[in-house]
Amino acid sequence: MSDRGRAAVDAAARQLNLGAALLALAVLADSAIEHYRGSYRNRAMYAPLLSATLALGGSLHGVLDRRAARHSVRDAVYALAAATGIAGLGFHAYNIGKRPGGWSWLNLFYGAPIGAPFALTLSGLIGRGAEKARHLRGRRADPILAVPPQRLLAAVTALGLAGTVAEAGLLHFRGSFHDPAMVLPVAVPPVAAALLGAAALSPSRKTHRLARGWLKLTALLGFAGVGLHAYGVSRNMGGWRNFSQNVLNGPPLPAPPSFTGLAITGLAALSLIEEIERIG
Repeated sequence: MSDRGRAAVDAAARQLNLGAALLALAVLADSAIEHYRGSYRNRAMYAPLLSATLALGGSLHGVLDRRAARHSVRDAVYALAAATGIAGLGFHAYNIGKRPGGWSWLNLFYGAPIGAPFALTLSGLIGRGAEKARHLRGRRADPILAVPPQRLLAAVTALGLAGTVAEAGLLHFRGSFHDPAMVLPVAVPPVAAALLGAAALSPSRKTHRLARGWLKLTALLGFAGVGLHAYGVSRNMGGWRNFSQNVLNGPPLPAPPSFTGLAITGLAALSLIEEIERIG
């Protein structure tokens, strides 16, 4: 691999670390708020805070690390994050199922958010993808499950966007989409996810160009969502003067940045696909 190719791959790897960091930060903030509201009555509610903190620290270290080599400690931290997210998914599913009425729309609306823990799993998977990218040598990458890692990263990101859209759609449906802006998270990211998936399956210049445009729009949407949610908090009784209660009541401030983190990851995956296809 040429120096130019190596530099492009290393830059994409650090961008993947940045995406993993944003997802870990979103999980850390969201779980801290939601589990505080639940009074940490289950000791396991501390696990995502610890795991997300480690993933955030490891990801920020990766963003600053310009060495073209995998880091065993970061790899272990990402594996722990992925496992913690899967375990959290099981806990949340159990929490919903044991409520009166079991699996119903009411419990999906007001029980433990079913998809929230998977953001930590995505952070771990994307972080491990960053470490895999750093380890690329020569013209070809070692496949993962018989799939080139750069395409697998794009596919995982596209699925992550789809899941995040489903979570946002569920909660905005609970809010009856009373604000037209609530349609945006279920309108823009699905297009980006579909185009990114298409780029993973059959790369082409046109698909990549379209995917990049929609991913950048999705990244901006994540930032804008924080502002819109902050405005939503201000509309609760007492506004920000009563922040200790209103931040708990929502809308959740840490949720929208997940779109930004996944969009950044998707852009990095596209860069990897383009570079590997160029030298392949």
